[in-house]
Amino acid sequence: MLAAALSAAGAAWGADKTQTLADIRKEVDQLAAQLQSLKSELVSGGAAAMQAAGGASALDRMNTMEAELERLTSDTEKLQIRVEKVVADGTNRVGDLEFRLCELEKGCDTSKLPETPKLGGAADAGAAAVSGGAATGGDAAAGAEAPKVELAMNEQSDFDRAKALMDKGDFAGAAAGFGTFAQNYPGGPLTGDAQFYQGEALSKTGDTAGAARAYLAAFSGAPQGPHAPAALLRLGAALGLLGQTQDACVTLNEVPSRFPQAPEAAEAKTTMQKLGCQ
Repeated sequence: MLAAALSAAGAAWGADKTQTLADIRKEVDQLAAQLQSLKSELVSGGAAAMQAAGGASALDRMNTMEAELERLTSDTEKLQIRVEKVVADGTNRVGDLEFRLCELEKGCDTSKLPETPKLGGAADAGAAAVSGGAATGGDAAAGAEAPKVELAMNEQSDFDRAKALMDKGDFAGAAAGFGTFAQNYPGGPLTGDAQFYQGEALSKTGDTAGAARAYLAAFSGAPQGPHAPAALLRLGAALGLLGQTQDACVTLNEVPSRFPQAPEAAEAKTTMQKLGCQ
């Protein structure tokens, strides 16, 4: 029974890569409880039960399994602490960049900056389908994932309206449209696309600081999304133009590190050379 339970749990973990550490910890705890129950039955059953289980060594094998489950629980707890530290550090870095970019942008009030959402949090739900493989970047069609997620009323039409302005060359209008869209539909399936396109539009108008903030929002909201490599590349390049060379080099170095197969990786290395990054 225990072997079957362990086998089933192992298959479930391998198939469901979206499980959280809390889910895994819960299943390990459940298996430990089942093991304790089986040990109690074995002991209370006496010699006959022991013989049916495979002899006197059965209890030793169960003790070994119990020790292994305790080790798995400990490792899971350690991994969860590490993940939480990485998320906290990444979120703090994003918040610091948002503050510095706001200082460079005219009319931006640093006291009114919203709280930085946790890196890769709920806003990244739309990128779950690609989180298991390497992102390749590029201009993925905004509506490609739309049928998989229910959109709010007017969400698609509002997005298409802003995109149409951009296609016509009205970059100021498009930037405003995408900015309004991101405010009206926070965490929506098209919000990351809107933030990325807002960055592209603002870049065309010469608002480098505003573009950098939009690229930062696009990446931090979906760090494994289809626009993540391009958003990170554009953010690094914008920081370089703003004179934030050190931050630019650190950001650009993350592109080939995170997305080695994406075409943006080579472009990031070229931009780093131009900036004289070490």
